[in-house]
Amino acid sequence: MQVTVEIPDEFAGYIVPAGSDPARLLLENAVAAAYRNRRLTMEQVRQILGFGTRMEVDPFLQKYEIYDYTVEDFDNDSAAMDRYLRKKTG
Repeated sequence: MQVTVEIPDEFAGYIVPAGSDPARLLLENAVAAAYRNRRLTMEQVRQILGFGTRMEVDPFLQKYEIYDYTVEDFDNDSAAMDRYLRKKTG
């Protein structure tokens, strides 16, 4: 799908920084918002933005301050570290 967006010239500089590709910037903003709202998967983000691997998606998500590390992930990692340390010292 192709979408055309008209931005009045007097506001364009506030929305699209000089030297940026307006189409790419608006696409990335839309994709980031959709991923943040769980409407897209990481694989869909990769495909839409044309990244070759999932490894390229992580820096994109970080740019938009989207982190998938949950409290549950932290708890699991902490429990695994505790088990590891008990083995090492036990």
